[in-house]
Amino acid sequence: MKPLKPKAISQGDVVGVIAPASAPASQEKIDKGAEYLERLGYRVKLGKNVRALRGYLAGTDQQRADDINEMFGDKRVTAIMAVRGGYGAPRLLPLIDYGLVRRNPKVFVGYSDLTALQLAMFTKAGLVSFSGPMVGVEMSNGMDPFTEENFWKLVTSTKKLGVMNNPDGRPLETIHKGIASGILLGGNLSLITSIAGSPYLPSFKNSILYLEEIEEECYRFDRMMNQLKLAGIFKDTKGILIGELTDVKPSDTSKPYLTVEEVLDDYLSLLKKPVLKGLVYGHVARKLTMPVGIRARMDANIGSLEFLEPTVV
Repeated sequence: MKPLKPKAISQGDVVGVIAPASAPASQEKIDKGAEYLERLGYRVKLGKNVRALRGYLAGTDQQRADDINEMFGDKRVTAIMAVRGGYGAPRLLPLIDYGLVRRNPKVFVGYSDLTALQLAMFTKAGLVSFSGPMVGVEMSNGMDPFTEENFWKLVTSTKKLGVMNNPDGRPLETIHKGIASGILLGGNLSLITSIAGSPYLPSFKNSILYLEEIEEECYRFDRMMNQLKLAGIFKDTKGILIGELTDVKPSDTSKPYLTVEEVLDDYLSLLKKPVLKGLVYGHVARKLTMPVGIRARMDANIGSLEFLEPTVV
């Protein structure tokens, strides 16, 4: 399906706040995140079920899906932002009105568990979305200045942003040299594997795949990387970007193990396509926001990533 870009957001616009996965650690985080958005000049609409609770979920599946569908259907809402990730977003995929999403493209923001929703919305509606800061996480805690500037530039500027640099000048490291252009697709590795084999995972042909992960044992990381290999995803991509692998490590180093670097080498070093690691994106406070669905170019000879088109219209 042809990618569909949302309209750029500007001060005075209404931002819808939803909780499509786990509930925030405290209700105060919702309020502080909403206050942050209001200080910037946005109006905030909280989802009807944003404070709902059901075990480790932020309400029932139907409640959480209803909030998403209602926000896409509300003509006053320009952007939709998640409170947090956690667990539960993949349960909503059959409940989303993708026709409604396509008829009303909007800035849709979140990361981690939101990966499932973002890839499904791209697959079923072509929506370009944003793997970036969340209302009850970064926005409620005092956002890092680099993270803040980079994120708002992506969702408010209709200009092509060009080369994207890591914070603090941190270089991208080459695993395999080469140059590739393609559609940026990716997110959290666990969530990509969780919807593999379903009709909600897009084709990765002619794509640049980016991945991040958090708090996984190296053997589980190995298993998920192997699943992408067996599914033909590594073969289909034009190039691969490895983001932050936060606390991906063995819990017991007294037992035999492979390091995360060894696992990466096993799966990526022999691919005959460009592969870069060290993308500052994922479960860290200071990071890049990554779009889902725009054209990009990576040069693993010099370690660069360039967005080839604007992210919003």
